[in-house]
Amino acid sequence: MQGQTQSISFDGREIRLTTGRFAPQAGGSVLVECGDTAVLVTATRSNPREGIDFLPLICDYEERLYAAGRIPGSFMRRESRPPERATLIARLIDRPMRPLFPAWMRDDLQIVATCLSLDERVPPDVLAVTGASMATLLAKIPFHGPMAAVRVGLLGDDFVLNPSYREIERSDLDLVVAGTPEGVIMVEAGGNQLPEQDMIEAIDFGYEAVSELIKAQLNLIKELGIEQVLPEPRVEESALPAFLEKECAKAIGEVLKQFAQTKPERDEKLDAIKAAAAEKIAALKDDDAVKVAVSSNGKALGNTYKSLTKKLMRQQILKEGKRVDGRKLDEVRPIQAAAGVLPRRVHGSGLFQRGLTQVLSCATLGTPSDAQEMDDLNPSNEKTYLHHYNFPPYSVGETRPMRSPGRREIGHGALAERALVPVLPSKESFPYVLRVVSECLSSNGSTSMGSVCGSTLALMDAGVPLKAPVSGAAMGLIKEGDEVRILTDIQGIEDFLGDMDFKVAGTEKGITALQMDMKITGLAVKTVAEAINQARPARLHILEKMLEAIDKPRDTLSPHAPRLLSFRIDPELIGTVIGPGGRTIKGITERTNTKIDIEDGGIVTIASHDGAAAEEAQRIIEGLTRRVSEGEVFSGAVTRVIPIGAFVEILPGKEGMIHISQLSEARVDKVEDVVNVGDQVTVRVREIDNRGRINLTLRGVPQQEPAPV
Repeated sequence: MQGQTQSISFDGREIRLTTGRFAPQAGGSVLVECGDTAVLVTATRSNPREGIDFLPLICDYEERLYAAGRIPGSFMRRESRPPERATLIARLIDRPMRPLFPAWMRDDLQIVATCLSLDERVPPDVLAVTGASMATLLAKIPFHGPMAAVRVGLLGDDFVLNPSYREIERSDLDLVVAGTPEGVIMVEAGGNQLPEQDMIEAIDFGYEAVSELIKAQLNLIKELGIEQVLPEPRVEESALPAFLEKECAKAIGEVLKQFAQTKPERDEKLDAIKAAAAEKIAALKDDDAVKVAVSSNGKALGNTYKSLTKKLMRQQILKEGKRVDGRKLDEVRPIQAAAGVLPRRVHGSGLFQRGLTQVLSCATLGTPSDAQEMDDLNPSNEKTYLHHYNFPPYSVGETRPMRSPGRREIGHGALAERALVPVLPSKESFPYVLRVVSECLSSNGSTSMGSVCGSTLALMDAGVPLKAPVSGAAMGLIKEGDEVRILTDIQGIEDFLGDMDFKVAGTEKGITALQMDMKITGLAVKTVAEAINQARPARLHILEKMLEAIDKPRDTLSPHAPRLLSFRIDPELIGTVIGPGGRTIKGITERTNTKIDIEDGGIVTIASHDGAAAEEAQRIIEGLTRRVSEGEVFSGAVTRVIPIGAFVEILPGKEGMIHISQLSEARVDKVEDVVNVGDQVTVRVREIDNRGRINLTLRGVPQQEPAPV
């Protein structure tokens, strides 16, 4: 089963595309390899569905733990629900692919990427994105491709193409760029407060590599004798668009120019115009072409009305420079921000509102044992900062069943998480596990950036010493031919009817996260740069309003947050602290009423609401792990008496034994003749045997006189 392979090298790293060897019944399949990472990507097309007005595209990313030589840790010992990172990679495939399919397509499409082998030097996600394009070409599915994706890192002053996991950890940038021959179509990035110009240069650097991968795909299908299927424009002949243009355009235009109205008022008026048009259509004769067009497809009226509204809104922006709420193109909506809006039993809270978008973020401080264990292919197996995003139906005035978080909720939470991770304090200086939950209470554009702002407020309210506060703004785009307008702080209708949703988050110093999605087939890097630069004054304006609510982290934590003490012990002595069967550490926690976590590297974290109890636990552990030397003198209490000697606690949790022969210079017949449980004695370390046992002596050691009663 030999296949056809096309190879391309980037900075000494080779990417191989192999076709014709795997999954012969799929519409198209390709094995994408780099190093020892191998991802099989398939694209399959089914018959079109009747009566739908959307593209039924499904993009799945499947992880198999055998790819890393591991057995799943679940009870069933098999993969089940995709882990969060797999869901995010599935979105990474979907976002650049979806806008490349023709608007008229109603065929069921499914793209499945399966990681078959993992090389820890080569992340599989960008390989899966590129493979999705190649598989679609091989399946002869009409789309505006090819498309490819690469990752860009920044080590020192040098950009690195497709960095390894370890390089990503050390990098000041983790950028994924996807593009087509027409330009950039998707950007996903996290940065360590990276200046705008550096981010723009990284995107340009990445797009050059994308262009090479696009050429490789075209060369491969040419060698295979496959002709690319480009979508043909389809114009449905119908009298409905002309009818609505005549009956509704003027009324819709007048509504769009009523800048002082609220979103509900505008929606109500637009719905009324649509309803009036429907009544006129119903009153037409049965043989009228307009009525026939509507009756042949029940959704035709809604889709055509939406297209007309979109056309008029875009014309208003392009020709008059006026948005539906009267704002200038670079103007931000009114902002309200507040911190500490919930009782202090909630460790930290922040409420952020921009226009009709309102997000409540709540922060919780936990102990190291609250970290999330990740059972997936990523080498990093633990998360200490968790950001969860909820989008209830009432936030958009709707009703629907509330289920577990979907891909959108997971994606928005991950974006907000990525925006804040670069400014979190180090684990050594602030050993808490942090969880922030962003509740979207009202949505009218960019709740994800609202989550970033609200979460910054919540974390500062919780007393988390952030390196810098983070704000975010969403940029939009209207493009007709060569005319381009970039919009700052887009609202719902501009996102819905526009061409771009570009989210930019960062501090005053620079960018911490980017996410760009397109509805067109590509955008020049120059235009992407303009959007990034236009976002900066908006971010700083939003940040200024946030700092009016809380300008720095609280000096003290919530009284309900746990108090943590963190210190390091010799890793070789971890077993001493834990004790046989965990008895020692269990005894310490019961004695002090604390919670103790010990990491493999020897970092001990003690959690308690009582600071004195945490300090007592620390003294006990430090005593257990302190190395005792022969000749040292200690004072301690007798804890046990046995026929051959007595035990003395020389340090918290650490005992030594005085043999009966070492109790006195004279012969001792009975231990109790010299010492009893509870007596305070001064002892000297006589020896430490080869099993680590401490032998003490009283001989020749001056004893303190007991205090007078």
